[in-house]
Amino acid sequence: MILTVTLNTALDLTYRVPALTPHATHRVTQVIERPGGKGLNVARVLAALGHETVATGFAGGATGAMLRDLLAATPVRDELVTTAGPTRRTVAVVDTTTGDTTQLNEPGPAITPAEWTGFRTRFTELLDGARAVALCGSLPPGIHVGAYAELIRLARAAAVPVLLDTSGEPLRRGIAARPDLVKPNADELAQLTGSREPHRATRDARRRGAHAVISSLGPEGLLAATPEGLWRAAPPAPVKGNPTGAGDSAVAGLLSGLVDEAPWPERLTRAVALSAATVLSPVAGEYDPSAYEELLPRVKVTEETD
Repeated sequence: MILTVTLNTALDLTYRVPALTPHATHRVTQVIERPGGKGLNVARVLAALGHETVATGFAGGATGAMLRDLLAATPVRDELVTTAGPTRRTVAVVDTTTGDTTQLNEPGPAITPAEWTGFRTRFTELLDGARAVALCGSLPPGIHVGAYAELIRLARAAAVPVLLDTSGEPLRRGIAARPDLVKPNADELAQLTGSREPHRATRDARRRGAHAVISSLGPEGLLAATPEGLWRAAPPAPVKGNPTGAGDSAVAGLLSGLVDEAPWPERLTRAVALSAATVLSPVAGEYDPSAYEELLPRVKVTEETD
């Protein structure tokens, strides 16, 4: 199975309005609720691809109960740890005229030392039988910035490959713990390395400890610095739509390729096709299966020399 970790889960609420106007009252035409947080998004895509997937992290309060009810309707196995504080909400307001999305993210509940200790114990237990683990998203209040580095060391001790997808100081600390994969976007990579030149920044990030660094270039695809070389993968043409969840779908593609022991070009192909198919999906944060199948043979992968 593949284990995903979402320490700052969320109940995702999407409101669709004909037009978003500041200082005005809006009539919502559609409300969508779903379990959220980067790791849960990754888990849903992996399950849709046919992988046995287990989700852990934290959930609490009435919003946490709603999240778990929604998660129960998916093939993802719920191994979330209960907290006293309520799970946060994220609110996305979609302007259906322009397609623009305005996002409001709550900070998340404060995690107590006892809750963190309980989670670490459960995480260690779940590593037994895991073929890979993904550590995704922000840290809730109360969790120290070295938490991901701590979990990476536990995964490495259990010989389980680990992918890290976070930002800021948790990324800086985590990458030094030598994860197998990290997947920063261009802004996160620039913040980590101080460079916005993709090749230089990706190579520099790998020198900081990660076995492989896959940098998201937005609509231009992915750049991967791996032990086998430097690769670029891009969709056959720019795609237009809602990019919500596209990065999480790319993470799912990378994990799928890892557990299938696919060569790097195939891993990157899956990641780019899933990401583009998510942008094209009529439902925000979900990938379009028919678009994915159509894009797979058309993703362009090239080996870079610099």
